[in-house]
Order: sequence, then C-alpha cells, then structure tokens
Amino acid sequence: MSNPRILILGPPGAGKGTQSANLADEYGVEHVTTGDALRANKDMDISDMDTEYDTPREYMEAGDLVPDAVVNAIVDEALSQADGFVLDGYPRNLDQAEELAGMTDLDVILSLDVSREELVDRLTGRRVCDDCGTNYHVEFNQPEEEGVCDECGGDLIQRDDDNEESVRNRLDVFDDNTAPVIDHYEGHDGFVAIDGEQTPDEVWSDIQAAVDEQTP
Repeated sequence: MSNPRILILGPPGAGKGTQSANLADEYGVEHVTTGDALRANKDMDISDMDTEYDTPREYMEAGDLVPDAVVNAIVDEALSQADGFVLDGYPRNLDQAEELAGMTDLDVILSLDVSREELVDRLTGRRVCDDCGTNYHVEFNQPEEEGVCDECGGDLIQRDDDNEESVRNRLDVFDDNTAPVIDHYEGHDGFVAIDGEQTPDEVWSDIQAAVDEQTP
C-alpha cells in the first residue's frame, strides 16, 4: 500500500524520532508530531473554541500548556493535509485516542518496547549540541571529539530534563497517561509490538517488515 497511515508509540527514549524519520523517508509520508503541527499552525484561528486565547501562538508565547481541544484540532488539520503519515507523540492519553479515531483510520500501529532501566540509561546519557541540536550519547553515539559536535563544532550539553530524577518523573507520567493508550490499541488489527532494545538498524528492519506485512 502506498501512503500508509502509521502511528508510532513508545516511552521517551524509545527511538520514535529516529524510526519516524526512517518511515517518512522509506514510504514517502509526512512525519507528523504535535510540536511540529503546533508550530506550523500557531496562528490558526481558534476563537470559536471558547478558549482563553484565540491562537495557539498565544499559549506558546505565554508558556502555557495548549489545551487538548486545540491540540486535537491542530493534529486533525495536519493529518487532513497529509497524503499518508507517521504520527509521533500523539495521542498522549485515552481521550486523545478517542479523538484520533474520529479523524482517520490507522493502517499500522507500532509500539516500541524498551525496559525502564534501558530508557534511563539512554536519556541520562544523551548529549545535545547547544547550537544545532544534533543528538549524541556518551555510550552509544559518541562524537569524534568529546564534548564537541561533529556537525557544527558546537558545545555538547546535557539537557536540564535529562538528569535521572527528571527522566524517572517523565517515565512515571508516561506510565500513568500514555501506557493505557498502548493497551487500548493492542486489539487493533494493525498493532505490532517491536523490540526497541535492539540496535537501531535491527529495530528498523523489524519495523519495515511489520509495515510491509500490514500494508501489502
């Protein structure tokens, strides 16, 4: 099937971003994330939604969380414009999953399974270029020169939310809010669990096989 509609699920650090980029390249579909969709539609008129602000931009500039109703509308708009997609970072809770069911039919639902301690190791070891945003890891993906970005020569830093306490809190939030979403989709015909603790190439091989089987 050309232009498959793919949902990728998994906790922070599971590799969703990397594998979503692979899917977008391989199958020629849009990579839709809530962050990108918000930025692309930040001036969308939401004045009819009885919200505090009239555009998503005002929430973002105020540093406030964008309400679920607004996020739902923006994701709906992004998906309606996409000729096939891989959706990453949405739905984050069961209410959003119900909303998504009204927006589109999904062909494949990929769930990346990674143990909690592996996720902690991955996230606390992550280093990010302060200039260009390229990601590295102290163990799995080291730069040629320690502390220096291969791409632009910028300084590599640890994000504030990548310390162990913050990481464990983020994983707790995922367990409370988003893990039930995975349970919700397990009965879907297109649901496939993927062992996310393999190498990225092995994970990608399993993902390709799953998508090709689900969308012949």
